Amino acid sequence: MQIALSHVPSRAALLAGAAALALGAGLPAWAQDSTPVTKGADIATMCGTKPTKVALIDGYGSDTWRKITVAELRDEASKCKNVVEVRHVDAGGDQQKYNSDINSLVAQGYNIIIAFTDFGAAPMPAYRKAHKSGAVMVPWFNNLPGKIGQDYADNPYQDSVFVARQWADWYGKILKQGNLVVLGGPPGVDSSRVFLDAFKDGLKRYPGLKLLDQNYIVTNWNPADGQKAVAGLIAKYPKIDGIASDYGVTTLAAIKAFEQAGLPVPAMATIASSNEMNCKYLAQKKDGKAWKYVSYDGTTADIRFVLRRALAKFQGTKNSETRGIQPIVYVDSETGMDPKCDPAAPPDADLSSLLPSDKLNALFKK
Repeated sequence: MQIALSHVPSRAALLAGAAALALGAGLPAWAQDSTPVTKGADIATMCGTKPTKVALIDGYGSDTWRKITVAELRDEASKCKNVVEVRHVDAGGDQQKYNSDINSLVAQGYNIIIAFTDFGAAPMPAYRKAHKSGAVMVPWFNNLPGKIGQDYADNPYQDSVFVARQWADWYGKILKQGNLVVLGGPPGVDSSRVFLDAFKDGLKRYPGLKLLDQNYIVTNWNPADGQKAVAGLIAKYPKIDGIASDYGVTTLAAIKAFEQAGLPVPAMATIASSNEMNCKYLAQKKDGKAWKYVSYDGTTADIRFVLRRALAKFQGTKNSETRGIQPIVYVDSETGMDPKCDPAAPPDADLSSLLPSDKLNALFKK
């Protein structure tokens, strides 16, 4: 799958995520092998002794989420004195440049090349070429259809299926009965389909919960399209009790659509929330108007898992962590788990980062 980044918000490449290439009917088997992002191992046992140059390449790396991810990578790498360089490369949404940048990094002698899978499996020839050259080539986030050891050295991924099943359990607990809808990305995108399939699977345990539409609602991961789509749902269905969305930006758009219609906001389940949405939630809670809300976050820290697996491959040290990485519950209105809000931080900032607060605040000031 390749998403036209010119038509999708930059951070939406993130939500093309781990499930994007889990093709075929049913739920993917890989969804069963994952670990919470906060349960990572100690990189000190994997540092080894060989001097190591690390490069991270993003297909689109200019948004705040990516900037935090780069900072998390540098923070994790700083724990190994023999990691002598960490470089970040941004292809600016150009797949051809992304491929050529990988070739260039190999030629420049980078030992580890970590690549966010913005373009799905399309760059597989570039991954394979880098791998065969001797670099530790590690595409990450999407679970790709290639073979470890043949097409790349490793392929850590985010477990989206886990999140969707958790959403189903949350709705089963807080609503028990009600009407639900699922918001997804562009038409036919596999990541949203897998979120939907996993959510449906989880809902089998809760017969009182009904999906109003058996397909996900197309939002193109765009706030304007998302708000318009939800306005259409409001007009079509007299009662919506819950909305599950695979991108925090479209969750915020849905909230605004209900507010604009003068209606109470239904229960919201999402992944990858934002500073803007969480500040809004806390303000509404203070006024006694908050909606029911759960969000799975911590996704910027995935890169720490990725580095540890890549470093262990290069150094020949041991890493027993799973390839799959689970986001963590960051907000849960029903348990009193409130998110952070920083009015001085960018609206799209992810404050669930594992970076120390001083480093995170310093990053926002750059």
